[in-house]
Amino acid sequence: MAPPAEEPDAMARYRSPLVSRYASAEMAYNFSERKKFGTWRRLWLYLAQAEKSLGLSITDEQIQEMEANLDNIDFKMAAEEEKKLRHDVMAHVHTFAHCCPKAAAIIHLGATSCYVGDNTDLIVLRDGFNLLLPKLARVISRLADFAEKYADMPTLGFTHYQPAQLTTVGKRCCLWIQDLCMDLQNLERARDDLRFRGVKGTTGTQASFLQLFEGDHSKVEELDRLVTEKAGFKRAYMVTGQTYSRKVDIGVLAVLASLGASIHKICTDIRLLANLKEIEEPFEKDQIGSSAMPYKRNPMRSERCCSLARHLMTLVMDPLQTAAVQWFERTLDDSANRRVCLAEAFLTADIILSTLQNVSEGLVVYPKVIERRIRQELPFMATENIIMAMVKAGGNRQDCHEKIRVLSQQAAAVVKQEGGDNDFIARVRADPYFSPIHKQLESLLDPSSFTGRAPQQVAKFLKEEVRPALIPYQSKMGGKVELAL
Repeated sequence: MAPPAEEPDAMARYRSPLVSRYASAEMAYNFSERKKFGTWRRLWLYLAQAEKSLGLSITDEQIQEMEANLDNIDFKMAAEEEKKLRHDVMAHVHTFAHCCPKAAAIIHLGATSCYVGDNTDLIVLRDGFNLLLPKLARVISRLADFAEKYADMPTLGFTHYQPAQLTTVGKRCCLWIQDLCMDLQNLERARDDLRFRGVKGTTGTQASFLQLFEGDHSKVEELDRLVTEKAGFKRAYMVTGQTYSRKVDIGVLAVLASLGASIHKICTDIRLLANLKEIEEPFEKDQIGSSAMPYKRNPMRSERCCSLARHLMTLVMDPLQTAAVQWFERTLDDSANRRVCLAEAFLTADIILSTLQNVSEGLVVYPKVIERRIRQELPFMATENIIMAMVKAGGNRQDCHEKIRVLSQQAAAVVKQEGGDNDFIARVRADPYFSPIHKQLESLLDPSSFTGRAPQQVAKFLKEEVRPALIPYQSKMGGKVELAL
């Protein structure tokens, strides 16, 4: 079925929601055609500049002409050339040469397509990490502020999603923060481990450049070093095939998949807490939770994070399989796959970090609900303290244990069979056997006495591990993020 004639062109074609709905402008630009082909032209310029400095017959006029046309890209012409040539790099060589007629003869001199293709990919991956890292640091910073604020607030802990010993709201948040700090380190390491492909030729042997420099190995090595430096990298891979090893892509997407796992866990916890009505993500004044149920306050931000995090976690399978089937020096079955998975991984990571920042800046805590849930469970958790207090008051441990067993079973029956509140403490108060400790019951049931060193752990963790890790990003910590559609 053809689209209606009056429908705008943009609405008549599929557009990835990663860009059309969610991703930031800067990350969308990082994977744009303009950045890609603009970088290709810069790489051709770097190559020509380095070749000229090492003695090849390239003039200042040719270099200046290239410099003047770096962003003067005729995309229509390039598309027509590619349709005719069936080769994207040669299409852009011709397009660049068209606006640089004096430099036409030396553009792409000695290089293979992967000189611009792979080196551009590495630049884009590096720049992608540089966009993600401050966003991840901001999320950690917001959650650290939240953890500090609620470091002392007791809350019911859960193991197996069953009531367990108390922790604090801030301590639980530190579990989230610790995972994200690991991700911060992983992303920094993955970025810093990236090298440049450099100037390696068609099968990685640098044969064409050795011929250009008439067998002078030192000039070929210096060419590689100069272009690597111009592109902003400290090192190049010493050996490559036609491409850099596709295992590099595995390492890049693996750390992003790991970040996805962390955010999925955090947002799942928030969704569960929202069901318990203890903590909620921000809910705007005019926001609608359900078209049918007006009372609903769905955790849609956290759900979005979980949904997209699942996609992010699966993308690492693409480079794993691509690396496994790269025959000898290369095959071209990597190309189409990499166009999709590399961009989608960074775009998806960008989206879930922005969304989680929005969540972390507006988390709402409901202390009364938390207190009520503690009151329901704490009496049973306090039984050991009651036994110890009775023993100190002269009681027999075994007799006390039996008394408490009977009373706690009765209280449990009220909760489970009658739907009532936990009345265990009321039963203890009513039993003369426990009269020696009746005055101590309030202190024995103080929730803060059940949280152990949680507040101290929060303070130490934030001071010694979290805040120092954020120092490199301090200048980029400001500003709240608005939720995408």
